[in-house]
Amino acid sequence: MTISAQTDPHPHSSANPPPIAPELAALDKKLGKLVVNRFTYRLLRLLGRLVRPPFDPAGVSLSYDHSGGERIAIITPDTRRGDGALILFHGGGFVFGRPEDIFPKAAMFAKTLGVPVICPAYRLAPQAPFPAALDDGHAAWHRVLARAEALGIDPVKIVIGGYSAGGGLAANLVHRIHDEGGQQPAAQLLIYPMLDDRTAQRRELDTPRHSIWSNANNRFAWPAYLGGKRDAQALPYAAAARRADLSGLPPAWVGVGSCDLFLDEVRDYARRLAEAGVAVSFEEVAGGIHAFDMDANPLASAFTLLQVDFTRHHVA
Repeated sequence: MTISAQTDPHPHSSANPPPIAPELAALDKKLGKLVVNRFTYRLLRLLGRLVRPPFDPAGVSLSYDHSGGERIAIITPDTRRGDGALILFHGGGFVFGRPEDIFPKAAMFAKTLGVPVICPAYRLAPQAPFPAALDDGHAAWHRVLARAEALGIDPVKIVIGGYSAGGGLAANLVHRIHDEGGQQPAAQLLIYPMLDDRTAQRRELDTPRHSIWSNANNRFAWPAYLGGKRDAQALPYAAAARRADLSGLPPAWVGVGSCDLFLDEVRDYARRLAEAGVAVSFEEVAGGIHAFDMDANPLASAFTLLQVDFTRHHVA
């Protein structure tokens, strides 16, 4: 297990976050007080359709697979340098978000790595609670495998990853694929993943300020995703941190900021992966808030470069 940033006995935790990095002050001011609840999630979906991150199509082509189920966006680089692929899930707490949200990131990965990046849509809670999103991700995996030859993809070189809730979805999908057997992903890329429904139940996390994704947001999103159930203990593949046996999973890159609400659960999951014998690269960014890489800043650039370097090794 490789640990960057803080290597001392963790002076900070989800309950005791450090000051936010100065480089993130503008992002914190703009989105730090985001409120996600039963009144706002629909508005966030609408805004997501109306306001999209700038996507530069130079150097890539965009196509969609509508062959069955939810749509799948495929961003293919003009210049191929590998025969692998990256499947990348968007975030949004399982209650909002679209593949288009991560098109700028997907295009960057595609151009830098020289491989296709696949961005599947998945159904959102509370209208479509678990296992809808997981089933959509699972279907997307098999649709990619079925089209691998046509897309010029070697099935043994596919990395599964995602941001926030998409990272949690990726982790759970990797668990399900592992248990089913058959073709396995080459690696997993878990970017500040949403892994543990028990975090929402920790009322001591209501007091510290967690920019962008607060525990109040978390406390709405998890029950919405779980279909109103109290916890995910009896729902296999709903919350990745609930899985007892993490052995036999593919290599993982796991990253989070030290000011992120998810710090404790992500840190613990990376530790447990390593203890189970999984090759893990763990990056903890000092002063990083949730989704701090959605804007251009020096911390984001370094964080993303580490993801690129890890993924390149598995898709080349």
